[in-house]
Amino acid sequence: MDLIKLSRISMKHLVTLHVMLDTLSVTVSAERLCLSPSSVSKTLTQLRESLNDELFYRHGNQLVATPLARRLGPTVHQMINEMNQMLTQEAFDPSRYEGRFSLAMRESTFELLAAKLSAKVLALAPNLRLEIWSKDSMGFEGLTKGKLDFIMLPHDRSQPPSTHNNLVWETLVDDEMVCMMSPDHPLANNTLTIDEYLSYGHVGILDQDLSVPFFEMQLAQQHRKRRIAVSVSDFGGAALMCHHSDLLFTCSKQWANTAMQAKGLIMKPLPFNYGEVSYSLVWNQPSMNDPAHRWLYEQILESCRELENE
Repeated sequence: MDLIKLSRISMKHLVTLHVMLDTLSVTVSAERLCLSPSSVSKTLTQLRESLNDELFYRHGNQLVATPLARRLGPTVHQMINEMNQMLTQEAFDPSRYEGRFSLAMRESTFELLAAKLSAKVLALAPNLRLEIWSKDSMGFEGLTKGKLDFIMLPHDRSQPPSTHNNLVWETLVDDEMVCMMSPDHPLANNTLTIDEYLSYGHVGILDQDLSVPFFEMQLAQQHRKRRIAVSVSDFGGAALMCHHSDLLFTCSKQWANTAMQAKGLIMKPLPFNYGEVSYSLVWNQPSMNDPAHRWLYEQILESCRELENE
């Protein structure tokens, strides 16, 4: 342990790094910290010298965090939260909270949870800023780098969660899988068989973070692979493809019962064993040391319980 080197880094440096990672702006960070931009720049210079890293560099008109700065983000965030709790010893008060939360989810999850969750959270914490990203643009790397607080997504439970350390997965809502098709589809009035299911082209869902789901492997082993004719990024786009073609779409029953894009499509049970599926919440384990994160986590769980009781 290099105590001399550690003594050169103060809480001021950590707080400045934390705010800079959030704002990516010296001017905005200075406003948030009630300091001058030159004072923030001076603190950053000291931290750069201590860590031997640029931390932030300019790309066009924007500041970009270096890999080291992004990697330090979750740890610095946890240290600041623990210090804040030690100094304040106060219970979290959502009505006075003025921070920001960032969530990522598939568009299909927007339909089920985002609207009600946002209304619930903003009613309790009116000064809170909620950012909801598409999982395609901000995935598990966002959690590990401290850019996201939570991810919500539907998935096959047999799929390995991810290779990222410290990520916690918790089931929010149990679900089923169904096959969707146009009301004009040749199979619309049939009881769906495995041969019929495999005889038509399918719409697949792209996801680089998850492995091949259980049902795909089961089909390949016991029958044959589905023929994926079109791959899209989310359920809504897949449903629209079904409205205008004879393609089949295998998806979440929870979503199919709720989504506007699925209205008018025919829903049929799958003619094979597809395992277990659910909607899950994913977060970075150290973040639960923050009372604000724990509060939002509780609101998400409560919103999901309300969904199951509807």
